[in-house]
Amino acid sequence: MRVTKEIWGSHRLRQRFLYHYWAWVKLHPERSPLYFILMADPSASVGDSLPTVLNFNVGVLGHVDSGKTSLARALSSTASTAAFDKNPQSKERGITLDLGFSAFTVPLPEHLRQACGERQYASLQFTLVDCPGHASLIRTIIGGAQIIDLMLLVVDVVKGMQTQTAECLLIGQLTCSRMIVILNKTDLLPSDKKQSAIDKMTKRMHKTLENTRFKGCPVIAVAAKPGGPDAPDTEEAQGITELIELLKSQAFLPHRDPSGSLLMAVDHCFSIRGQGTVITGTILQGALRVNDTLEIPALKVTRKVKSIQMFRKPVPSVMQGDRVGVCVTQFDPKLLERGVVCTPGSLRTLHAAVISVQKIEYYRGALSSRSKIHITVGHETVMARVSFFSRASHTGQSGASDGSPSEQSLDTFSFDWEFQHQEEFLNGQAEVEGRAPQHWALLEFERPVTCPPLCLVIGSRLDSDIHANTCRLAFHGKLLEGFEDKNYTETTLPRLKISKDKHKEGAVERVTDDYTVIGKNLFKKETNIQLFVGLKVTLSSGETGVIEGGFGQSGKIKIRVREGLKEETKQLLSSSSKKKGKGVAKNEQTKDEGKTDSQPIIIHLNFKRYVFDPHKKMVQS
Repeated sequence: MRVTKEIWGSHRLRQRFLYHYWAWVKLHPERSPLYFILMADPSASVGDSLPTVLNFNVGVLGHVDSGKTSLARALSSTASTAAFDKNPQSKERGITLDLGFSAFTVPLPEHLRQACGERQYASLQFTLVDCPGHASLIRTIIGGAQIIDLMLLVVDVVKGMQTQTAECLLIGQLTCSRMIVILNKTDLLPSDKKQSAIDKMTKRMHKTLENTRFKGCPVIAVAAKPGGPDAPDTEEAQGITELIELLKSQAFLPHRDPSGSLLMAVDHCFSIRGQGTVITGTILQGALRVNDTLEIPALKVTRKVKSIQMFRKPVPSVMQGDRVGVCVTQFDPKLLERGVVCTPGSLRTLHAAVISVQKIEYYRGALSSRSKIHITVGHETVMARVSFFSRASHTGQSGASDGSPSEQSLDTFSFDWEFQHQEEFLNGQAEVEGRAPQHWALLEFERPVTCPPLCLVIGSRLDSDIHANTCRLAFHGKLLEGFEDKNYTETTLPRLKISKDKHKEGAVERVTDDYTVIGKNLFKKETNIQLFVGLKVTLSSGETGVIEGGFGQSGKIKIRVREGLKEETKQLLSSSSKKKGKGVAKNEQTKDEGKTDSQPIIIHLNFKRYVFDPHKKMVQS
């Protein structure tokens, strides 16, 4: 029935139309643009039974224009509100600019039916996360990769591995355990050489993956969109049936734990007029039910859950791993495009953090302390100032255990430990008991970030030339300690015992008695020598002394040698004094002092200073 202006203006006909329309909506809720209306009262449309569909998240990653979106479209039967480049800019530019989500469902494979045990699912749903491939969108790719169980690495069979293909491979190694390589665009190969070209590229990919966690992973050839993106849709995709069977065989029972606090990664937010705001994303941990209260920590607001859907189907509850749409009321969708929502009070907003650090071997640039770098933490990317440090070398007493990193997991940290500042990340330090040395970094964020504990952290040089054939991913690690206090530099950092080793050198000017010498050139004239009183010094002649105080106004010091000076030292100093006592011209005196037989006795002062000590004290072991 066509609705015209005249019909809609008639009260009786308007009532009749609405009656039939709502009858149709109740029969076909998934096809209605106002489907969330049915979900206002969960008991009216869904029961309290557990979900019968096992959700399995598959990331689609690869270089720009390798055919990722075409592959997702060829596989999918259901599209979400953010699928297949619906963004107008994506359509205009012909590339994916944001994460896209779609899905298809298959009967539950037998190996999964056995793995599920008592919890029997009716079917297996593959949720496809289509990640952009353009170099400038790497932060979006990292965010998408953190919510997947298996990765599809899409490779143009004609071009092979490209720069962003390699970056996606690295991200995959950090975020998931299984991968399938897709050799796409096989329709572009000459028919007489197609199989040999596919075999050659397959061997090349296996060799590339030999030293990665994906060694021996499956490689399959497809043509997701024969004829290219502008070809008519009548052209049938090639190899998709075989790919679905491969996906079914590679699927495993992912870890799904409904306990604990809710954490949901949000990737899209939009409003439905008259109903509220829909927040879409993936449940990373915990569970969520209709009428629960959730927090949007970045905005410090809480909202009640009005209804929940999984790919247009109303559900009463969802759990870890599920791809969902959550309807809340009285919330402006413009305030949250991407981020996280959680159980109220379960996440912290951090101004700085301590993380473990492992350098990515393909990164060739320098990593200097106090430099700024892009940090992806949780599902946010922000600039941060980074300072690297490692465990200070020490010898335990009585063989007692001190809880050092060599005895614990690599991802550990304690304020009780002594650390050593690194001006630059040192990857070649000596191994400790057969283990690679552990490194940490202090991150000071330019703006506060909200993230869960022990989350993945990736450091990148996203300001590098995107056309350069270099790896921009610099390091990765885990967030070990977060600082919520805005004044963390005064309240928390002084507890962080990171020291810098200092070394000063001077010379003995003369001896005053058998136990005292006067030193020079160790300090400047304006130095407050009182700060150094009591520190030990070592003479190049072998004696050890203590700084007693200043001598005069020119920066000279008085050193007390408690064990007394050696006879050789006294003779050397007295002979030097005699030479100076003779009427020798100053320039000749300087030459004499430079000769080997009249080298001055050098004073060595070694100490350390804690970087964050507000009193800047000097410490000697």
